[in-house]
Amino acid sequence: MNSTLPTKIYFASDQHFGAPTREASFPREQKFVAWLDEIKKDATAVFLLGDLFDFWFEYKTVVPKGFIRVLGKLAELRDLGIPIYFFVGNHDLWMTDYFQKELQTPVFHDNQEYTFEGKTFLIGHGDGKGPNDKGYKRMKKVFIHPFSKWLFRWLHPDIGVKLAQYLSVKNKLISGDEDVKFLGEENEWLVLYAKRKLTQKHYNYFVFGHRHLPMKLSVGENSEYINLGDWIGYFTYGVFDGKTFELKTFN
Repeated sequence: MNSTLPTKIYFASDQHFGAPTREASFPREQKFVAWLDEIKKDATAVFLLGDLFDFWFEYKTVVPKGFIRVLGKLAELRDLGIPIYFFVGNHDLWMTDYFQKELQTPVFHDNQEYTFEGKTFLIGHGDGKGPNDKGYKRMKKVFIHPFSKWLFRWLHPDIGVKLAQYLSVKNKLISGDEDVKFLGEENEWLVLYAKRKLTQKHYNYFVFGHRHLPMKLSVGENSEYINLGDWIGYFTYGVFDGKTFELKTFN
């Protein structure tokens, strides 16, 4: 990060661009680009915590068509020297090295730890964490297996991408009814996950996406769990200024 500027670290998640259709997604893409344009004025780093796209697959020489404004704006931020950290979600888990090569942006497939201004963070997308949801955890192991990706790569992109987009949208659009209701701390899997992690090591902030519902909850002494919400109905994002972490809405 640029140490000459005051700390201003931004976080966003679950844009699901491309869903339910490219046309319907486009206004949300424009809004997200406007947000990136706004935060580039003072951002010292940007964290994107997954499901930027509703589906993404990288063939060896082909990437999905579209999203040029989003990709171009991310490239602009990188050219300005602003670090971007990308965490794959369950919808773009087949991302490999395109962002790394084109944007010089590291891509992470699991949680990462960071320390900013003396505050410790555990950051990730959040899928497959916590108790239960064993069916999804098994399914994810199958999907991320190299053999599964090898099989899919044999499909022509016009067929493979279209099929995957259909199935992705068919799967409860982007967020289902359960994603817009607070389930209570005893049923929020990521809250339980954060509390369990605190028994092993202290973190000031657990920052996740995936859940689609903006949340900021105390999970222990001087420790908070934050879910970033989404860019479908909430248009929420997080910002850490070196002292406190806030959830805000972009209008």
